[in-house]
Amino acid sequence: MGLEKTYYSHGKLLLTGEYLVLDGATALAVPTRRGQSLSVLSGEGNTITWTSLDEHDKPWFIASMDRDFKIKSTSDRKVANTLLNILLKARQLNPGFLAEKKLYRVVTKLDFPTNWGLGSSSTLINNIAQWAQVDAFKLLANSFGGSGYDIAAAQVDGPIFYTKLGVQPEIKKVALSWDFKDQLFFIHLNKKQDSKLGIARYKERKASKAQFRQITDITHKLLLCYHLTDFERLMESHEKIISEIIELPTVKEQLFSDFTGVVKSLGAWGGDFVLATGTSLDMAYFRKKGYQTIIPFSEMIA
Repeated sequence: MGLEKTYYSHGKLLLTGEYLVLDGATALAVPTRRGQSLSVLSGEGNTITWTSLDEHDKPWFIASMDRDFKIKSTSDRKVANTLLNILLKARQLNPGFLAEKKLYRVVTKLDFPTNWGLGSSSTLINNIAQWAQVDAFKLLANSFGGSGYDIAAAQVDGPIFYTKLGVQPEIKKVALSWDFKDQLFFIHLNKKQDSKLGIARYKERKASKAQFRQITDITHKLLLCYHLTDFERLMESHEKIISEIIELPTVKEQLFSDFTGVVKSLGAWGGDFVLATGTSLDMAYFRKKGYQTIIPFSEMIA
C-alpha cells in the first residue's frame, strides 16, 4: 500500500442569519472543535472500499465500488448513492480524480454523534474536495446545494462573517471578544432537524427587505456587545424576526417559556442545538427537562 493521506474539516454552527443566509444576508458562523477526518490509502487493485466510523470508532456505513463508480456492496444503498453522487461531481470538476487504476481504502471518522447536526455532510464534502483538489463551494453547489456557510466553517479556525454571493462567497474572519462566553451554552434538543423542510417553509414566505437588513445589522452589532444584556437583547430581536418570517413560535415560547435566560435556535428551527444564556447552575433547568447534552461555548467552538 502507498502513503496514507488524511484530510480534516471542522463542524459548524450558525449563530445568526439562519434561512436568510441563503439569500445573501450576512451571518455569523463558527467552526466547532469537533469535525470529521478522511483518510485515504492507495495500492494495487481496482476497487474503492469505504468505511465511515462514528465518534466511538464503530462503522455506521460501509461500501465497496468498482472503478466505474458502480456499487458492489453496501450497508446502506441511500447513503451509497449520495456518496457516489459527490464523487462523480468531484470527478467532473477534476477529470483526473480517481482516474488511475488503483485500489483505494477510504476511512472517514466523525468526532461528534451523527444526530448532532454539526455537519456530517459538509465536512465530508470539504474533505472530498481537498482529496480531489477541487473547489469545495463548487462541489457543494453541484451536489447538495445550500448557502455554503458550512463549507466556509469547515475551512477556518475561528468565527467568520459569511455572505453568499453566487458560488464564491464573501468570508471575513472576526474576533468575538465577549467577556461573557462563560455564560453561553449549547443545548442539544435530542433530535436532528431536517433543514430541507425548514428551508422549504422559509422559501414559501420570504423575508421583507427591512427584515433582511435587520438580520445583517444584528450580525454586525454582535461584535460590539460588551455586556451579556446587550447580547441577549440582540438574540431576542433575531428570534422575533425569524419567528415572524416563518410564522412559527420561537423555541423558547414552545419549550422553555419559564426559563430566565435567553434561548436562541441555531440553523433550521425545530432540532439540533440551541444557544442558551445563564450560569452553569442555570443549566440544571434543561437537565430536568431531559436535555442532557449541554456544552459550554468555549468547549464547543474552535
